[in-house]
Amino acid sequence: MAEYTGAGPAVVPSFTAVDDVVTRLRDTGYLADDATATSTFLADRLGKPLLVEGPAGVGKTELARSIAAATDAELIRLQCYEGIDEARALYEWNHAKQILHIQATGTRAWDEAKTDIFSDEFLLPRPLLKAISREGATVLLIDEVDKADVDVEGLLLEVLSDFAITIPEMGTVAAQRRPIVLLTSNATRELSEALKRRCLYLYIDFPDAEREKQILASRVPNLSESLSAELVRIVGVLRTLDIRKKPSVAETIDWANTLLALGAGEKATAKGGGLDDGLIARTLGVVLKHRPDLKTALKELKLG
Repeated sequence: MAEYTGAGPAVVPSFTAVDDVVTRLRDTGYLADDATATSTFLADRLGKPLLVEGPAGVGKTELARSIAAATDAELIRLQCYEGIDEARALYEWNHAKQILHIQATGTRAWDEAKTDIFSDEFLLPRPLLKAISREGATVLLIDEVDKADVDVEGLLLEVLSDFAITIPEMGTVAAQRRPIVLLTSNATRELSEALKRRCLYLYIDFPDAEREKQILASRVPNLSESLSAELVRIVGVLRTLDIRKKPSVAETIDWANTLLALGAGEKATAKGGGLDDGLIARTLGVVLKHRPDLKTALKELKLG
C-alpha cells in the first residue's frame, strides 16, 4: 500500500474530449446524451466525484460500468444500505486469523505480537480502501448513497477530500492515482450540502421515446422498428400512471426480449402488428412488479 506523503493523488484523464466520451461509451452499449457525456468528461478531467441522481432504473449504475469498460479500469462498488458502517466501507481486521496466529506462535510480548497481526496479511480491505490502494485505472461506484445513514456521508466527505485513509495500527494509506468516482442516488432523502459541494451533479431522467428506441435497437437488435415503437409508446404511458414503481429502461429491454421469445416479432412480420391486448396483459409482470401497479395498468390500458 502506498505511503501517505501529504500530496494529493495524481489526476490521469482517460478521455480526450466530450465526443470521445460519447464514442467510447457507445462502444460499450451506453448511449450518453450531451449532459451525461459532458459531466463524465469533467469528472474525469477535473478529478471530482460525480453525483448522479434520478429515478431507479434510468442507467445510473450502468453509467459507472460503462465508464469502467470504456477506460479499461477496474470497477469497485460500494453498495450502500441502511446500517452500513465504516468497517463495511473501509476495512476490517480478520480477528479469527489473528487469534489463530497468536495461538500458533506461542507466548510472546504484546509489542512483538501486535507487529505481526496488524499487517496486510490480516487486513480485509473493503471498497473504499481497495479503490484508494489500487495503482491502476479505477472507477469507484458508491451506489445508492441516499440509503446510507447521515454519518456515512461524513466518512465519504473525509475520504473524497484527499483520497487517504488512516489505519491507526498501520498508518495512512493514500491514493497515487485518483479514481473516477460516481455516487448514485434515487433521491429518497436529501443529501447534505457539504457532500453535494464536493461533487459535480448530473440528473438522469427516463429517456424520451426516440432515445429509448435507439437503446432498444442497440440492446435488442432483432426487434423490428414497428414493435419497438409500439413497446416504447406503451412503456411511456405506464410511466405517466400513478404507480409505485415506474418501468425502468432495463425492464423495457427485458420486455422486448420477452416479446421476441413469445414470437411477437414473427407476428409483427406476418400481420403488421404483434402486440395484441392479450399478449400485453400476460407479460405486464415483466415491467410492473407490484400487484396494485398491475391492476392500475390493466384498468388504464383497458386490458380487462
